[in-house]
Amino acid sequence: MSAKEQYWRYSLITIILVLGVILFIEFIPFLGGILGASTIYILVRNQMLYLTEKKKIRPSMTAILLLIESILIFLIPLTLAVWLFISKLQNINLDPNAFVQEVEHIVNLIENKTGYNIFDRDNISSIVSTLPQIGQTLMSGITGFVVNIFVLLFVLYFMIIGGKKMEKYIYEILPFSQENKKNVVKEIELIVKSNAIGIPLLAIIQGLVALIGYVIFGVPNALLFGFLTCFATIIPIVGTSIVWAPLVVYLALTGNWIFAVCLAAYSLAIITNVDNLIRFVLQKKLADTHPLITIFGVVIGLSLFGFMGVIFGPLLLSIFILCVNIFKKEYLEDNK
Repeated sequence: MSAKEQYWRYSLITIILVLGVILFIEFIPFLGGILGASTIYILVRNQMLYLTEKKKIRPSMTAILLLIESILIFLIPLTLAVWLFISKLQNINLDPNAFVQEVEHIVNLIENKTGYNIFDRDNISSIVSTLPQIGQTLMSGITGFVVNIFVLLFVLYFMIIGGKKMEKYIYEILPFSQENKKNVVKEIELIVKSNAIGIPLLAIIQGLVALIGYVIFGVPNALLFGFLTCFATIIPIVGTSIVWAPLVVYLALTGNWIFAVCLAAYSLAIITNVDNLIRFVLQKKLADTHPLITIFGVVIGLSLFGFMGVIFGPLLLSIFILCVNIFKKEYLEDNK
């Protein structure tokens, strides 16, 4: 290869990388919608192929049908859940003084026994008074959520229309052998389906199980905390305990010691084990992903992609490990 050809090649690679980084940065506000469209495309891909290849329906009509299905099955329930959660959170009207009075006698007992003022009245008041502002903060982000919903529908429409052509183009530029390309594509499909189906299902079941316990043991605003428990399932390691543990403390501080002990036992014995049981079943049914990949993948994905990082974080980590294994197999083992 001549010096001129090398110059052309590396200049083109540099242009692609620079423009790619610029475009990625500009698309960050819409990344949730783009990744969401990719997820739904993988989920409805078999339906798309059935309608276009077997039923001979036009791609544009197929795209409209699958968009309607996506709106009814995925987007409407998600939007309703977010709207109910935010509206419920905004309606909370906590009285800081009343709450402080309920816990102040316990604080005084601790101070008399230990000689230390563990809780400061002003600090408790300021913390409790900021809780209703969480709803306002979430409400301010609703615009971004709505925009990403429209981006999702727009991108998904053209992904379905492109269909096989888009897949062929991506398949051709993958830097792997034919066998490894099949492995990479299969890994992506398995992990996306596993997380896209398993995570919402886990959240709903665990949230309902937790809601039952909250109602039985007298937790105030049980429906709100049931919603919070659903979302807490995606948090690595601590998971739902970030919701039920403070509730146990609250019940204890307000004098409901029996309910506090019962809720703690219920949470440890049932809510936590439901999480482990469902994860085990789903991993065996869909994708047998190692727990460490899921945990670290979610941590990485949430910081990179926001909420959709729950799906694409473990995928990113799994693809990295797969690429390392491909490199080991192709370039290290053959040289022995």
